[in-house]
Amino acid sequence: MDKWLSLLLCMLLLLKAEGVTVPITYVQSAVPKGAVCLDGSPPAYHFHKGFGAGIDNWIVHFEGGGWCNNVTTCLDRRDTRLGSSKKMDTQLSFSGFFSDKQKFNPDFYNWNRIKVRYCDGSSFTGDVEAVDPKTNLHFRGGRIFVAVVEDLLAKGMKNAKNAILSGCSAGGLTSILQCDRFKSLLPTAAKVKCLSDAGYFINVKDVSGAQHIEELYSQVVQTHGSAKNLPPSCTSRLRPGLCFFPQNVAAQISTPIFFVNAAYDSWQIKNILAPGVADPHGTWRECKLDIKNCSPNQLSVMQGFRTDFLKAISVVGNSPPKGMFIDGCYAHCQTGMQETWLRSDSPVVAKTTMAKAVGDWFYDRRSFSQIDCAYPCNPTCHNRVFDQNKLPEV
Repeated sequence: MDKWLSLLLCMLLLLKAEGVTVPITYVQSAVPKGAVCLDGSPPAYHFHKGFGAGIDNWIVHFEGGGWCNNVTTCLDRRDTRLGSSKKMDTQLSFSGFFSDKQKFNPDFYNWNRIKVRYCDGSSFTGDVEAVDPKTNLHFRGGRIFVAVVEDLLAKGMKNAKNAILSGCSAGGLTSILQCDRFKSLLPTAAKVKCLSDAGYFINVKDVSGAQHIEELYSQVVQTHGSAKNLPPSCTSRLRPGLCFFPQNVAAQISTPIFFVNAAYDSWQIKNILAPGVADPHGTWRECKLDIKNCSPNQLSVMQGFRTDFLKAISVVGNSPPKGMFIDGCYAHCQTGMQETWLRSDSPVVAKTTMAKAVGDWFYDRRSFSQIDCAYPCNPTCHNRVFDQNKLPEV
């Protein structure tokens, strides 16, 4: 027992050494603009100030957390941290890409680092003026995006020399869909780039043959009135729901952008390829919890998913302003965790860590656009293993 307590203490001390705790800030100035969470509460972020040579450099990172696609699912999250700033933790730990330690984050440790909390359910794209008094649901994610950026400009980002719009999962989708808008809101002299972590969701059929994710995205866009905040280069040629898919917008993004993604993205495998609705007998359940549990047939289906993913991301092309780090891991959201961003045992692609790849790309030291070999060839992967009692479905 003493041995386990000592081990736990060591792990906690290591986490403390790697991460810094940052308090919440409520953006009260957003409320008069109608830029509010699902329940009408003010949006929020956690801001760790830069120092030294990084004082005029900014990372604005948008949190993830799936989507709500109708009144029922939005009501389900309205009174949670994903729909109300009243329910959010008041402290967040910053590590990985957000660490303030040079050892753990050599290129960005002294930047201003902001994590914007996710409380609108539309990847910060929604804008519906009307509020139904019966539900009190506010669909205002697009307004939140602009209001948060304006608030940060007033707090010093107007003097930015370098800036990165980043996000993970649904927030990683934000960093794709809002990349050019972010650049337009910043000083023209600033060097602005975007980074999407696990935000490249693809349009594929699920294992039952249904277009589950395409239908979901169409409903999200319809419910939240998102069309007006999606890239016009896409909505001018495709219906708005299809413009929620990065594969239909990435080629037209003019701002430099970098994609970090697992080719076997664990969220996409669980919720796009094999969602519960497509697997009524639960034959995929154990496989989704741990890739080591997958049968040869399931692994074959997942290799097919990887092929579809690589085809979808090929539209990005190989021009140096765009870059990618696509590992062959079963993972999701890797930049914000120290173990996957930069540590002695972090995943590498082409003998390069995520932190080095992103840093080299941002500072134009070298271009980086690498796709890993197929599972299970990369021994450096940190493949996710999920608790069987915590497997949310969309």
